[in-house]
Amino acid sequence: MANKKREAPTEPFKRAVAGCVRAVAGKPDLEVTFAADRPLLLAQKVRLPEPPRRLTTLDAAVTRGIGDAMALRLACHDGKVHRRYSPEGRQARAIFDAVEQARCEALGSRRMDGVKANLGAMLQDRYHRANLDEISEQSEAPMEDAVALMVRERLTGVQPPKAARKVVELWRDTIETKAGDELDRLGTMADDQHAFAEAVRDLLVSLDMGEELGPETDEGDEDENEEGENAPENNDAPRGEADQDQQESDEQQSDSAREEEEAGERDDSDSTSEEFSEEESAADREPSGEARRPDFSGRNEPKIDYKVFSTKHDEIVSAEDLCPPEELDRLRAFLDKQLATLHGAVARLANRLQRRLLAQQNRAWDFDLEEGMLDPARLSRVVIDPMAPLSFKQERETAFRDTVVTLLLDNSGSMRGRPITVAATCADILARTLERCGVKVEILGFTTRAWKGGQSREKWLAEGKPSNPGRLNDLRHIVYKSADAPWRRARKNLGLMLREGLLKENIDGEALLWAHDRLLARSEQRRILMIVSDGAPVDDSTLSVNAGNYLERHLRRVIDWIEVRSPVELLAIGIGHDVTRYYKRAVTIVDAEQLGGTVMDQLAELFEDDEAATTRPPARRGRAA
Repeated sequence: MANKKREAPTEPFKRAVAGCVRAVAGKPDLEVTFAADRPLLLAQKVRLPEPPRRLTTLDAAVTRGIGDAMALRLACHDGKVHRRYSPEGRQARAIFDAVEQARCEALGSRRMDGVKANLGAMLQDRYHRANLDEISEQSEAPMEDAVALMVRERLTGVQPPKAARKVVELWRDTIETKAGDELDRLGTMADDQHAFAEAVRDLLVSLDMGEELGPETDEGDEDENEEGENAPENNDAPRGEADQDQQESDEQQSDSAREEEEAGERDDSDSTSEEFSEEESAADREPSGEARRPDFSGRNEPKIDYKVFSTKHDEIVSAEDLCPPEELDRLRAFLDKQLATLHGAVARLANRLQRRLLAQQNRAWDFDLEEGMLDPARLSRVVIDPMAPLSFKQERETAFRDTVVTLLLDNSGSMRGRPITVAATCADILARTLERCGVKVEILGFTTRAWKGGQSREKWLAEGKPSNPGRLNDLRHIVYKSADAPWRRARKNLGLMLREGLLKENIDGEALLWAHDRLLARSEQRRILMIVSDGAPVDDSTLSVNAGNYLERHLRRVIDWIEVRSPVELLAIGIGHDVTRYYKRAVTIVDAEQLGGTVMDQLAELFEDDEAATTRPPARRGRAA
């Protein structure tokens, strides 16, 4: 009873949801966890979002809906069939994936009224977060969502969620005219995934996407390949030395095999994870695996329908150039007052992270020395000739891998007050702590030079307001501390964040690319980019003459490109706002007291994950019988 009294108030709810997920999925041994990371679906594991401590009815329904959708995917979806019929083209693949998820959810909705209500709440929440009710043109509405919602409507008779009705309205006439009959056929095939997938391919042909379909995968060849992959497990090899080697090889391969299996399941559940995490739409993915790196401004960047009206007035400036030294001293003194209660915490955090980093150092031995520890491999030499030299060894420590961490801070007006103070505190703690651990730190900030446009907008007005101008404001990117500068020289610069009038608007996508390019120019082996922000990008001047989600769409695709294609590791920290819908690795904090531990734990996990990947022993091949 005492343990039950001490448990978190959401624990009973989490246990109930986990039990329902296992029951609907038909997998009693399914691992169901809750975390602040994005929802994840694997063959034997489900990760759901951590519910808030003050759980509302809506929060509960949304969490249940996410769990129900994942459970239905596990219960009603066959990955082999899906891969066999899956199209090759990006848009066609996005529609195919979205419609298949709609089929799985429809099966549960038709059989269980509670599941129907939960899924409705989940979809309403997802589309509300995406701000799709604010769009006004068909080009802004994701076609895959419109098709999936119309299929869901055919299968269940349920109208699209209120937040997504604008998407369906913009596409309904086009889709009904071209593929109304095919949609009607889908309504009778939900129970047969084979027939349903074939009908979806016919639907895509009617939508003028026949060229994107590609050939169907031969299911027989796929099964044959799987048999080949599993052959070592079923092979009755003779016992003996070869069998022993094979057993050792199997043990060494177990970790990598499990990772490959999970990777395959991730591929199979891409569309599901995307819907739940809201990080990207299926249309943003590149199923071919080819990197998209166009060059619209001389840099390697993701190919995106994003443009800049003018870069003439953009600036990259050092913090000390924006403020007189006397004012910097005053602002730094004010920041020090905020840090007064955290001095002890800084030392403890630094020591803890330092121990975790140093514990991962690779250790090596120098052999054939004239002094040191006796080398057992040279023992016979010592027995034969006790005076024989070069019979000793000595342990040596290799330096920790070269690492550089960039902290990119949102300097927008919405960060004014407590959030920007927390961000400056974060920068100070991080710089001091990692410097003690021998890790270089760069601190950058991003904002705009003016509210509502600046000189770029004046130029646009002078040229007669050309349509679709793209980004229409002057960027200001600030270098508070370069990676090679010691913290003691840059400490005053951090006070600049507290200066009145500095914080304006934020264009996150271009700031990420700027910080990313600076990291790529570094010589360190390990490059980590941490962004501290409070939500979506906002620039009134740009959004007033472009699509309402223009900057957000650019940010999502930049994030996807960095996370998938770049060697830079990306981590986001949201201050008072949930940023998990944008970034795969993200956490949210609300107070500086949480900040130090959160940042250090996330960094330590990054280092530990990398160490595990680089030190895992390679699998050895067993000798043929």
